[in-house]
Amino acid sequence: MAFHKRKINPLDDLGFGSQPVMKNQPLVNKAGSPNVRRIGLPFFNTANNYHTLITMSWTKFWLLVLSGYAIVNLLFALVYMSFGAGSLDGAADNSALTHFWAAFFFSAQTISTVGYGHISPHGMAANSVAALESMLGLLAFALATGLLYGRFSRPSAQITYSKNIIVAPYLENSKGLMFRLANMRRNMLIDLSIEIIFSYNEIVDGKPIRRFYPLEVERSKVSLLTMNWTIVHELNENSPLNGMAQQDLEQSEAGFAILLRSFDDTFSQTVHSRTAYTASDVIWGAKFKPVFDRDNDGRIVLDLSKISAYEPYELNV
Repeated sequence: MAFHKRKINPLDDLGFGSQPVMKNQPLVNKAGSPNVRRIGLPFFNTANNYHTLITMSWTKFWLLVLSGYAIVNLLFALVYMSFGAGSLDGAADNSALTHFWAAFFFSAQTISTVGYGHISPHGMAANSVAALESMLGLLAFALATGLLYGRFSRPSAQITYSKNIIVAPYLENSKGLMFRLANMRRNMLIDLSIEIIFSYNEIVDGKPIRRFYPLEVERSKVSLLTMNWTIVHELNENSPLNGMAQQDLEQSEAGFAILLRSFDDTFSQTVHSRTAYTASDVIWGAKFKPVFDRDNDGRIVLDLSKISAYEPYELNV
């Protein structure tokens, strides 16, 4: 193993302890979430369920809301049908299917408190269920509105990172480990700081353990993120990766955890962004292509679709 040895600092640990990476499973996913599966949690955990609803993807959120809406109306429709055909005035009494759809859409009107009036409940049982459904509908829509607002108002950093981390020429007689990032939104991010934690498996007394080393970067802080930002770690004699090769990274299942912190001027709050690279994401002998140009008026144009674009480049060092 051709890694440069240095004194281990326990404070460099990301919180995973000395647990090694197994079967190419990264400690941190590309999206920045920890690659840890939790079990043993109670199903009806209010705090956990709320966090799940706030952080899940928009596709899953809308599928959950729409499917829940359909299932609730389906259950109430079955309840109305159980009271008999005469429980709903104004509903066509041609067939069971027709009566079901009448009960279903009456439930949808009741739960949303629209109440068109074409169909109305008849009898104490049907009226009681309709009253209960309208109350539950008010509570459910209030909850859905709160979740929707929480998802929109939750401060977050939308940072796009280059797909690969490359080894490219740096300065005159050196080379560096590089990746780049940019803000996907038009808001202003200020006081940005970034950390790179390099980790790999090391065999100690016949057992694999995980080592963590922070990498020094050319520039760890910037005042404003107006364009793209290329992060560079010089591969010099002080680097933990000095003398490394691609085979060393793959055999030790090495990884790079990226931690970005900034202040969002729109929300006036500190936001964070995380991502990770594995040994398979490292490209040796490459150079990033320009990501910006100028329009006819001389204004800078930033093309985020080129954030990962690179070209092969021979390393002479």
